[in-house]
Amino acid sequence: MLRSLHIIGSRQMGGAESFFLRLVRALNEENHQALAAVRPSSPLLQELGTEVEVHLVGLCNSWDIFSSAVIRKLVRETGVEVVQSYMGRASRLTRLPKGSRAVHVARLGGFYKIDGYYRHADAWVGNTKALCDYLVREGLPAARVFHIGNFVNPPRQVTPHEVDARRNELGIPAGALVLFSLGRFIDIKGFDDLIKAFSELPVNIDGRTLHLVLGGDGPLRDSLLNLAADLDLGDRFHWAGWLRDSAPWFRLADLFVVPSTHETLGNVILEAWSHHLPVVSTTTPGAVELIEDGVNGLLCPIGDPQRLAARCLELAGSAPERNRLSSAGASELALHHGRDAVVSAYLKMYDQLLNPRNG
Repeated sequence: MLRSLHIIGSRQMGGAESFFLRLVRALNEENHQALAAVRPSSPLLQELGTEVEVHLVGLCNSWDIFSSAVIRKLVRETGVEVVQSYMGRASRLTRLPKGSRAVHVARLGGFYKIDGYYRHADAWVGNTKALCDYLVREGLPAARVFHIGNFVNPPRQVTPHEVDARRNELGIPAGALVLFSLGRFIDIKGFDDLIKAFSELPVNIDGRTLHLVLGGDGPLRDSLLNLAADLDLGDRFHWAGWLRDSAPWFRLADLFVVPSTHETLGNVILEAWSHHLPVVSTTTPGAVELIEDGVNGLLCPIGDPQRLAARCLELAGSAPERNRLSSAGASELALHHGRDAVVSAYLKMYDQLLNPRNG
């Protein structure tokens, strides 16, 4: 059985961490054993539970030489054939022991600095075509740059009682029309633009009151909540906090909005499609690879709250259009971003790297 060690050094849960969790679990469901190496304080430790063999590595910073030695020891002791690192810190500190037959695969989810962090790896995975093109332009060998997208798990079944409970929790009327977005409250997520855009929308559409639900948390929380108060959004704006289980909130919503100023891929778009929600997104690199404007979603310029409001209004005011785009998004997800296709691509890449004649 092929064995791999997956290493991530982040402190918080986000898109990369959620995909790490999904991929490690999915690989273990195949004829493969995927081990995990995380920080002792990582929330992934609890999420991984006992179903995955987990090792603790300090990964204090990008210069943590002790952790680099611990990783080398782990590779020797576990005998894994593939070591896959996620993001800069883990990739920089992953240095394989001399004489090891293992290969180091660095997975990138953004247009990061290559020198000092990624160039020493044996192979690289980019989750979009644009990112893979960037890696080749940076001088990495094209034959060892692999384009493998992300996948999201099928959503769990949500009961009407759960949806009603979330609605009552925030005080949203039963007949309200709900816009939903979620993510870390940081600059690149563009939530300030979304709040401004919402303030431009009418209070009622076809007799239904318009509400905005924002899920997440982060350093910009207070400024975003203050912005909503300054714009006098009152009880039509709702902060749901960090959502460990977002399924009921997707089910509650009528459309999903991605206002990011930068997004290499955009896992939340895939999640919204999995819940059969129509999507309005800004034209970030990831969104324009996933969404064909007017076909499986709507796109608008980055940093333009007025245009974002106009595109949201197009969907908020038309149930048939919401249904058409949600169906097209779900079809796109099933055809090109399914779990089986992504897991198969990783396993094929591992085999090709370890057995070049099979490539």
